[in-house]
Amino acid sequence: MTFRSSALAALAGVLALAACSQAPAHRAHRGIGEGSPAFTRLLADADKAMADGALADAGRMLDEARGLAPESPDLWLAIARLRLRGGEHLTALEAADRALAFGPAHAPALRLRALMVRDAHGAADSLVWFEAALKADPGDPDTLADYAATLGDAGEARASLKAARALAEAAPEDPRALYLQAVIAARGGQFSIARSLLSKSGMAARGVPAALLLDAAISLEEGNADSAASSLETLVARQPANARARELLARAMFDGRRDAELVRRFAPEASLPEPSPYLLMLVARAHERLGDRAAAAPLLARAYAPARAVPVLLGLRDNMPPPTNAIRKMLWSGNVAGAQAEATALRTRFPASADVAALAGDALLGAGDPRAALTAYALASEARRPWPITRKAAWTFARHGNPAAAEMLLARQVAGETENASALAALAERQAARGDWRRTALLLDHALGLRAGHDPALLDLRLRAARELGNIGEAERFAALLAELRPRSLAAR
Repeated sequence: MTFRSSALAALAGVLALAACSQAPAHRAHRGIGEGSPAFTRLLADADKAMADGALADAGRMLDEARGLAPESPDLWLAIARLRLRGGEHLTALEAADRALAFGPAHAPALRLRALMVRDAHGAADSLVWFEAALKADPGDPDTLADYAATLGDAGEARASLKAARALAEAAPEDPRALYLQAVIAARGGQFSIARSLLSKSGMAARGVPAALLLDAAISLEEGNADSAASSLETLVARQPANARARELLARAMFDGRRDAELVRRFAPEASLPEPSPYLLMLVARAHERLGDRAAAAPLLARAYAPARAVPVLLGLRDNMPPPTNAIRKMLWSGNVAGAQAEATALRTRFPASADVAALAGDALLGAGDPRAALTAYALASEARRPWPITRKAAWTFARHGNPAAAEMLLARQVAGETENASALAALAERQAARGDWRRTALLLDHALGLRAGHDPALLDLRLRAARELGNIGEAERFAALLAELRPRSLAAR
């Protein structure tokens, strides 16, 4: 039997996240040039230059504007945006804080800070910032859209719907209002309504990535595999590193019985150390339906094997950033010293980039330097804390003598990203390791509620929790589910 990854699991990443604390309360200052025609023109020209990709030109214009009004919140907001566009995530945080120091109730700066906080701390922590931005400007469409999305990621569906409807009232022509309501409907299993809302928004037709993913998820739930594959082909071509999109594309091909195409496209990836058990299973089942059981058997064995205890080196991919492929190539060839040197050089050239810090952490971990890797991951997390960074940092802490730090990182991730089934399962494993089976069961039940029941490892751990807690009925139910997922040939071993 095929254990199916629900398309709705992809929706956990469709909406944005958000993050933390309270806005600074400094006295506002104004420069003598703020509001002057020259200052206003410089900011407008800098904004246009940024939109055109002329970041150096934008920087020169903002330097000139700074001479006119050095304490303008609009100026520092523009500087923060420029730094973000240039990949200077850490100094962008400083600029956003300066904007708020000079204008504590400056709504655009509050919104940008909210977006930054959610990237670093998660949805729940960022809500206070979005609420401050809305208090300063209640009808701002961008803030309402981000607030609705963040509430959705925090698991507050009703509040998210209320914010989406407020957006529709404030900006009736804004397609995001319909899109956000489509996501909420899909998460609630109302796929016909979700399809209608998404179609009316027009965002999938325009090729917006999140809307393409939602369109594919709805199509899969409705049994329209070919339509889902079409949307996912477009998305994967634009985002080759998007593992979720690739897995959903493989599922769409499988559901559409395009087995030969699935094998041709994904068998090379399945031969690498990195693919998920789900992708391995899909490729194996496609081989079986083509009559090639010899090719399917080792893939099935890998898919249902216990989770790997060590990280694996990811393969090279077309359209990935050159530094990423360069470091991976060095590690693949055993050139550890070269990978370390390249990571150090990148950190020197781009000291304010969270992306470079995360890449350096990967290189250092692959080169066998966990302490330096953790330092790099910590720096990256000041601006961005996506699940992959937390997972790698937690693994490193756990394997190198600090399981408490690993558990703390995972607990923070779950608190900020309540819809992340993988994070819930990882934290459950830590709870099980120290014998807290009640919390293990609660975390896994939440993950199962997010449709993660296709994962044999998760079900196996939930079965153990039921047995440890003495819940015979639950143990029998999870044992039956696990037996249903595992092929007989593997279960008999």
